[in-house]
Amino acid sequence: MTKAIIIKQTGGPEVFQSAEVNVGNPGPGEIKLKQTAVGLNFIDVYLRTGLYPLNDFPEIIGMEGAGVVSAVGEGVTAVKEGDRVAYPMVKGAYTQERLIPDWKVAKLPDAISDETGAAMMLKGMTAHYLLHRTYKVQPGDPILVYAAAGGVGQILCQWGKEMGAVVIGCVGSEAKAELAKAAGAAHTINYSTENIAEKARELTGGEGVAVAYDSIGKATFEASLDSLRPFGTYVTYGNASGPVDPFSPAILGPKGSLYVTRPTLATHTRNPEILAEGANALFDVVTSGKVKINIIQKYELTDVAQAHRDLEDRKTTGSTVLIP
Repeated sequence: MTKAIIIKQTGGPEVFQSAEVNVGNPGPGEIKLKQTAVGLNFIDVYLRTGLYPLNDFPEIIGMEGAGVVSAVGEGVTAVKEGDRVAYPMVKGAYTQERLIPDWKVAKLPDAISDETGAAMMLKGMTAHYLLHRTYKVQPGDPILVYAAAGGVGQILCQWGKEMGAVVIGCVGSEAKAELAKAAGAAHTINYSTENIAEKARELTGGEGVAVAYDSIGKATFEASLDSLRPFGTYVTYGNASGPVDPFSPAILGPKGSLYVTRPTLATHTRNPEILAEGANALFDVVTSGKVKINIIQKYELTDVAQAHRDLEDRKTTGSTVLIP
């Protein structure tokens, strides 16, 4: 038996409960992982509230973690007992121990700690596919990054700058603007006091940005479209304010023949090859020092309800880890 945090229904942070669960032994192609750190992400909120439906209850949520392999099942050769590994996008992270398919984990380099691994896999691999696959950033491209002081946002700012982009970070306060600038944003827009689209165009000489990486969703949809240059790309990859309302594609033509896409990390980790490509690229930029993972908050896993409240209330910056 191991300690875990479960939910028996969707709802607010109060639905979390501590429980003892039976993990069992790894089957063919599986490993047993003793977790040392768990990442906190907005997708956890979407699952807890039911925005992303769950199939059954009781349920263990959480999509990112790191730890030490404690046992391996039949046929597992990629990792061995004692290896340190991390993973993104495998539900069931809010626990001390878990089973997980061997191909869904990546061995951590010696230079990356368990906590850093847990804090960066989902966020960092999200940043990778956004910058390298969804819209392939070119040197000189002005790019608009929402929640630029957050976990994914700070990585996007750093990695985007490293690729030669002119990063414009969208934030909700002056304190968060300073964090975004420290992470590599050339400019910031404070949406609390400034019009996002007007400021984005002002900062680009009236042209607009090449891409808007929008994790906010409903509340910023129109501002994002109106920030884009002709043939620009709107990337809605999160729903912090709720999902984007249905809209007519006909609006995209007059606004500049725009492109709209809704990617997910699940697709970008759908097989061992694509997962390894993203993980290795992330490891390279982190171990080289080009991208730093800023763990600003730590909570005990048993305090996960408070962690969720702080995340939803925009009190967190950078990355957050839960300690099992």
